[in-house]
Amino acid sequence: MRARTSRPTAEHSFRSYRFAVLQAAYDGLRPGADFDPDLLFSACALHDLGTCPDAEGRQRFEVEGADMAAAFLTEGGVAAADVDRVWEAIALHTSAGIAERRGTLSYLTRRGIAIDFGVDTDCVDDAQARTIHAEHPRLRMAETLAEEIARHARRNPRNAPRYSLPGELLRERGEDGTGRTEMEAAAAQSRWGV
Repeated sequence: MRARTSRPTAEHSFRSYRFAVLQAAYDGLRPGADFDPDLLFSACALHDLGTCPDAEGRQRFEVEGADMAAAFLTEGGVAAADVDRVWEAIALHTSAGIAERRGTLSYLTRRGIAIDFGVDTDCVDDAQARTIHAEHPRLRMAETLAEEIARHARRNPRNAPRYSLPGELLRERGEDGTGRTEMEAAAAQSRWGV
């Protein structure tokens, strides 16, 4: 991730994993028994791969990123069934109400990402938050990620269907590409800030 995406996006991905692990513990889910920590790391760490400059730009960033992650994991020898589970978690990470119903991996991936945006952070105490943010600084992640998603969406109209996250970010950015998005505003008002 650090080699292929911006630093704010990479740090967001790693924080998402750390928060997902805290959510799992808060929910009483046990690594190895209730979820595979390696697959969770892969899903969280690679979930925004579709925003990188070398993404082809032929489909929504979530799907393109899931395809890129699947190719990477397959090349690394990960079993096809596990690759499919990671693909699903990544492809659905912006789909509220759906990801949570597609198994523990998709649920925890979405929760870790949401927590990094400051949504429902009860599973994280202040000391844990300080440690995670010291190791993986925020670096105005929400602004960077909004721009990266909008840039990917601008490449092809199919990348930004109405009412999808990419479509909404592109619309909110406006014709000149400078508008502030609701995602950025919500992150700025959250427990963590931008």
